Amino acid sequence: MEEKTITTSYGMIRPWKDRDASALVKYANNRKVWINMRDGFPFPYTQESARAFLEVVSRQDPVTFYAIATPHEAIGGIGITVNADVHRLTAEMGYWLGEPYWGKGIMTETVTRFSEYVFAQLGLVRIYAEPYAGNPSSCRVLEKAGYVLEGRLRCNVIKDGQIMDQLIYAKCALQNAS
Repeated sequence: MEEKTITTSYGMIRPWKDRDASALVKYANNRKVWINMRDGFPFPYTQESARAFLEVVSRQDPVTFYAIATPHEAIGGIGITVNADVHRLTAEMGYWLGEPYWGKGIMTETVTRFSEYVFAQLGLVRIYAEPYAGNPSSCRVLEKAGYVLEGRLRCNVIKDGQIMDQLIYAKCALQNAS
């Protein structure tokens, strides 16, 4: 996927940069962010966590993890993991946003624009996301971005000692996809 900056009404979706370490710690070190993420997203989120993440994404080829940024700093992240074998035309999407930016429409615009970009750049036919059932804000973002609820995965995850359901939302690039 060609490394590109996508202009948005709030700023941009762009590749991560080494200078983003402080902003990563500032916004990612928040239990309210962490509780809706997979356990690979550390809490507390430290300078070392930021350095380790930025080192990994600096080696990506193609780049699939991007910063959500204002003109001044990174405020969140979005990315995809492309699947393999018979699922090679599908990818899972994940995202997060710093709490001061919640409820402003930023994530809906980000998911919409990023999905269009990924479909065009990678020739994917399906992108899906798996929010926890207890995260209605993420579900609304996906629905507003044109994703369709496909189902509920009962007792599918354990987070912070709690067994929870997970939902699966998807968007297909093909016309008339069922």
